[in-house]
Amino acid sequence: MGRPVVHWELMSKDPAKVAGFYEKIFGWKVTHMPELNYRIVETGAEAGINGGIVKPDRPEPWPGNLTLYIDVENLDSYRERIRAAGGKIHVEAQEVPGMGRFALFTDPEGRMMGLWQTAK
Repeated sequence: MGRPVVHWELMSKDPAKVAGFYEKIFGWKVTHMPELNYRIVETGAEAGINGGIVKPDRPEPWPGNLTLYIDVENLDSYRERIRAAGGKIHVEAQEVPGMGRFALFTDPEGRMMGLWQTAK
């Protein structure tokens, strides 16, 4: 039996700003739970995993940097949405032969993330 990924977290200096960025781009539902200093992220997909956004209660540096690849139906339109929302594209669309295409971007805090479009 495998060990699937069941949750992810983004550590953030400004959780509200980062949550708004991902809500705007991908339509994710982010619920703020102030009593836990935490934001629950629901991606709205039947497959995949949900996660959270948190500002740790300890000084930086925070361990690790997480790169997630987010499945999209149109890589080009999401690259434009990211730019319009204040993100930056670092790796333009690249082919993975027989599998799909990807691009890498950073959110407003500089966190690297990926976009993935499966080949049809």
